[in-house]
Amino acid sequence: MSSNLEKKGPAGHKRGHRSYDKRFILEMVECIENGTVRSAITREHGIARSVLAGWMRDYGSPAYHASKQGHLSLQEKRSIVRAIQEGRMTIFEARAAYRVNSTVTITKWLKESKRENAELVASNSALMANKEENQQPDPDSRKALADALKKLEEAELKVKALHTLIDVAEEQFKISIRKKAGARQSKE
Repeated sequence: MSSNLEKKGPAGHKRGHRSYDKRFILEMVECIENGTVRSAITREHGIARSVLAGWMRDYGSPAYHASKQGHLSLQEKRSIVRAIQEGRMTIFEARAAYRVNSTVTITKWLKESKRENAELVASNSALMANKEENQQPDPDSRKALADALKKLEEAELKVKALHTLIDVAEEQFKISIRKKAGARQSKE
């Protein structure tokens, strides 16, 4: 009766043993980077998920690591936070919909958003206090500030209008238009 350690696996490595042929490791890493599901590799080759994770950490390409750094963009994170704050989605629904590993992560995003908003309110209050004290900035600064505030208002109105259009379209056509995390880009 032979032990599990003596059974030969793919590429001549011994199953249950930590020594794998480097070519085999690089082949598995390439498969994962090209979209092969890890569970298929674990099933086919009998390799533990933790071993695959270690290989990806040690041998994954820089592009792979960059893509896994934070799979959601800043814009997507803000969209999730906004949906939760507006009551369109719960933290648990957002976690499932966007494949976020932990509710703690989303809670952290919510706290960061509140802190950023508080900083904006504080800086706006400081500007208003400055204005009330009749400390008048030079005319060029006032004009630049007025232009910037006008552009900001216009941008906020455009964003609200676009969100409203998307909401109406999603409701009317009964389809989800907003991009979900992990959605594949079209090859066109």
